[in-house]
Amino acid sequence: MHKILVVSDTHRKDENFYRVLEKEKDMDLILHCGDVEGSETQMQQLSPAIMRFVKGNNDFFGNLPDEIDFEMGGHKFFVTHGHRYLVNMGSSEIRREALARGADIVIYGHTHKPVTAEVDGIYVFNPGSLSYPRQEGRKPSYLVLTIDDDGKLSFEIKYLELF
Repeated sequence: MHKILVVSDTHRKDENFYRVLEKEKDMDLILHCGDVEGSETQMQQLSPAIMRFVKGNNDFFGNLPDEIDFEMGGHKFFVTHGHRYLVNMGSSEIRREALARGADIVIYGHTHKPVTAEVDGIYVFNPGSLSYPRQEGRKPSYLVLTIDDDGKLSFEIKYLELF
């Protein structure tokens, strides 16, 4: 079984990320979908799991990749911040890119709004933002993905309570 924590758009306001690490245990991988703004080294040092980052439109410095592709639990992932795929207008462009890459899971950030969808065999996920949520209710959000030993995917958007 594989457990993956997905976060995005922390914008160097990292307190909620550390709150999530206290809540979510036994993660195999943590994905950050960009706009980390220089906090990646500290996050990686304090994380109990392996972290992978992609560069967001506000990540001007550092050496983060624009996109990553990998396989896990029988699924092929495509992870990007999303701003180059017009995600503010919907998911059609990013789904087209995922299909071209042979990915069945695409994960992105940028919009600060959580998304879980399955369209034409491609799972589309956005964890929302831990720092500046924009969806109704504006609660900081993140995503937990689980892949069981048979490759079955389960997922949940989770929210942090505001103080």
